[in-house]
Amino acid sequence: MGRITVRKPILTLRAGGEERRRPDTLAVEEPLEIRVGGTPLAVTMRTPGHDVELAAGFLVSEAVIARGSQFFGAIHCGGPGTGGVENTYNVLDVTLAPGVQPPSPDIARSFYTTSSCGVCGKASIDAVETVSEYDVAIDEVTVTFERLAALPDLLRAQQAVFDKTGGLHAAGLFDAETGELLVLREDVGRHNAVDKVVGWATLHDRLPLRGTVLQVSGRASFELVQKAAMAGIPILAAVSAPSSLAVDLAAARGITLIGFSRGQSLNVYSRADRIRSSESQGAAAGAVADMLPR
Repeated sequence: MGRITVRKPILTLRAGGEERRRPDTLAVEEPLEIRVGGTPLAVTMRTPGHDVELAAGFLVSEAVIARGSQFFGAIHCGGPGTGGVENTYNVLDVTLAPGVQPPSPDIARSFYTTSSCGVCGKASIDAVETVSEYDVAIDEVTVTFERLAALPDLLRAQQAVFDKTGGLHAAGLFDAETGELLVLREDVGRHNAVDKVVGWATLHDRLPLRGTVLQVSGRASFELVQKAAMAGIPILAAVSAPSSLAVDLAAARGITLIGFSRGQSLNVYSRADRIRSSESQGAAAGAVADMLPR
């Protein structure tokens, strides 16, 4: 397995002419080629670690599989097309369960995605809005405002690699009723962190993820909402802003989308009816919920 962090020499400059040379810890970013049955499907730039989860979550997001029983196994192999014996751990070949159809060439990406954008390179924008097997809109889960407001700090407290590097996104899956952290994953790419969480759930036969909250450390993009829908996650909360398309998709799919979740405030963009406010906030929250798409 490749390293998650690496030390590099740096020069720190401060006002007044002060200079300091020292080693700095950086998050590793390396390519991962995902193959299915030996056929290349995609390359993503990721932080090494939990690669099998990443691949499984990616396949769920692309509607190739929808449950753990459809994922037979995966193995790291040598570099692309080399046939050599050296294992770079940057190529992962997935085997689907018997009877599961392999990915269609129509969903193949243009063989490269960056760590900041998991849908870059889609053959057609029409192919982005994948149809999920799970109807998130019917999930009757509710969560208190207080529990939602606490999640960013709980997520941050568990970001071990971020503490060393300051350079990783995080995605954490929480039980909406108890607040229990079910799983947390870090990665240089926010979409990879979410794929690893979804992949963990897939490999543990927990799809659809009813009754859960997905808390992410960055912004809420269209793609993260899409991944939540594909995994059956009813509530997505982000520390930063959502995009307009993310809000539109969340409303269409019946996902509760939250942005700017910081301290004692948060913005609700869709399905506010799932949030149980404290008594002092009840009237105002109810009025807002009535205005939002359900």
